[in-house]
Amino acid sequence: MKGRLIVSLLFKQKKIMAKTENENQIDIELSEEIAEGIYSNLAIISHSNAEFVVDFVRMLPGVPKAKVKSRIVLTPQHAKRLLLALGENINKYEDIFGNIEMHEGQQGFPMNFSGPMGEA
Repeated sequence: MKGRLIVSLLFKQKKIMAKTENENQIDIELSEEIAEGIYSNLAIISHSNAEFVVDFVRMLPGVPKAKVKSRIVLTPQHAKRLLLALGENINKYEDIFGNIEMHEGQQGFPMNFSGPMGEA
């Protein structure tokens, strides 16, 4: 794949060193706060002719209102690159850990959580 990005994480230095196959190197800083990540169990994707918007949402059991935790805006070209990269990484994951099970009949996203309601 021409120009594919190869990323290695250097958490001790809090930097991501990325280089393309043609040896161009990009120095990307990763702050401690961003390195912690944000948990999301729902992504809502919308688009216009100029951009894709991905809202990462956290839904919690017993909480009627979900919250957008992060929003990423991408050009259509970058959205397609993300799609291809995610597909490639899912294939690699499944090669190592086995198929990711998708439950039949689960269309869209779940609006409720199974199991007993929590009590405080």
